[in-house]
Amino acid sequence: MTNNARIIAFHLPQFHPTPENDEWWGKGFTEWTNVAKAKQLYPGHYQPHIPADLGFYDLRLPESRHAQAELAKEYGIEGFCYYHYWFGDGRRMLERPVNEILASREPDFPFCLCWANHSWNNIWQGVADRTLVEQTYPGMDDHREHFEWLLKAFTDRRYITVEGKPLFLIYSPTDIPNLADVIAYWRKLAAEAGLKGLYLVGVNYKLRPDWNPLSVGLDASTLQPLPPKDGHMPNRYFSTKIKQFLSGKKSLLTVHDYEDILDKLIRKTAPEFPDFPTVLPNWDNTPRAGERGLVFHNSTPELFRQLFHRALSLIENQDPEKRIVFVKAWNEWAEGNYLEPDQKHGHGYLEAIRDELSEFSAGKGI
Repeated sequence: MTNNARIIAFHLPQFHPTPENDEWWGKGFTEWTNVAKAKQLYPGHYQPHIPADLGFYDLRLPESRHAQAELAKEYGIEGFCYYHYWFGDGRRMLERPVNEILASREPDFPFCLCWANHSWNNIWQGVADRTLVEQTYPGMDDHREHFEWLLKAFTDRRYITVEGKPLFLIYSPTDIPNLADVIAYWRKLAAEAGLKGLYLVGVNYKLRPDWNPLSVGLDASTLQPLPPKDGHMPNRYFSTKIKQFLSGKKSLLTVHDYEDILDKLIRKTAPEFPDFPTVLPNWDNTPRAGERGLVFHNSTPELFRQLFHRALSLIENQDPEKRIVFVKAWNEWAEGNYLEPDQKHGHGYLEAIRDELSEFSAGKGI
């Protein structure tokens, strides 16, 4: 399938046991542990979410990684953006899937990386009151070591580029001390390594929508909006029964109807600075957070298609290399945002992407 837009899905490599998770949460813990034990918290609450085609996979298996890539490719997704954890002094987490993808050269599917530069806490069990691994920034020597590791990925023939430059995302750019100096240093190292440059994108999930990534030396941003978690639950679609159920409980649960918040999930117009939309097919992190969670109620593939259509309209006037839309996410099951088929919607969200891409590309003369 030939597209005239570049769809890149965030990918969480949490679906395999690790020594750290075994120690913190018990032998064999993965994201599936929370997904499988999720409970319905109000009438009509869609839980648990059970995978369909790909099942409860293990990302240590090449067959699982191949199946994901083939499915994504079938529906027009260009590649995955794997979350990459570098906590400082060379410490990484959840590194095995990407390590094996690099070492084996399989699957033959494009990818890039997003540095998820945040500390780890015990949110996997519904609270966030204990730091497990702290994100640190030891200094320029560590940034050099980090870049030297990244170079293994940047020089992989499958690595996604923009204008020939490796595409690299930073989850929380403003947390990095002396960010502009770090970016300039990395660009210098890239030139010395023979790269055409770097294309650096800052994820804007907690900054103002008008935050300009160019002001700190980045090339672009991607806005990841989430409505505030404020217990706000008015909705014409909620039945009286649901409203009474929620208001009668001493609960911190926040529920928004997906259709009602579509306007809050995407920009109305493209900003003056380079920015790529990120679209969310759904959100429900109650498998992790329980009644402290945030739920988008009544998300459907049809409503997601409307959101995705608007995202494509924001990038249609960009140069072809920069017609990028990020999807959050391919497989964040315990946050309820995923494209992978489940028992309720099947391939619905993937079909929404495929169908909108087809219409978009037809309009571009493809």
